[in-house]
Amino acid sequence: MAKLHPELTPELQTFIAQQPLFFVASAPLAAAGHVNLSPKGLDCLRIHSPQQVAYLDLTGSGNETSAHILENGRITLMFCAFVGAPRILRLYGRGRVIVPTMAEWEPELAQFPHYPGIRQIVLVAVERVQTSCGFGVPLMELVGQRDTALRWAEAKGEQGLATYRAEKNLASIDGLPTHLTEYPEQDLT
Repeated sequence: MAKLHPELTPELQTFIAQQPLFFVASAPLAAAGHVNLSPKGLDCLRIHSPQQVAYLDLTGSGNETSAHILENGRITLMFCAFVGAPRILRLYGRGRVIVPTMAEWEPELAQFPHYPGIRQIVLVAVERVQTSCGFGVPLMELVGQRDTALRWAEAKGEQGLATYRAEKNLASIDGLPTHLTEYPEQDLT
């Protein structure tokens, strides 16, 4: 049964801190557009307040969330309990992408570990906090975090990452511009 919460309570914040994985969903306004759903691992989420979270976004093969946020701001984060009592937590909100040319970049970035391939930070103003049973989520044991993306980014180097982002991260699969279009790569390095 779904339950609404007025904000991220201390108990829900503890639940989030215990999860090694969360999912980010976003979508364009166009009915024919593609809904995006991405898993996020590593130590990349911070709770700023009961109504605000941020996550560190590393360079990837697409940049759908940035494009959708730029177009309409909508974003949902979902956390699942894979150990212990079953639970699903969804944070519905409005996102804002922070890139290195923005004044908030350094203070936000200082809250995260340094990983190779950092692309942007997504700040989420949480508008709805909802838990549900999670009875259908399997019990799973965490073996560890993968380091493949980190090794890939390190091998590419800063210039290689800039080139990759220019080729792969300037538009969504539906052709919407991303924040990297608004803030060109030459300004990000």
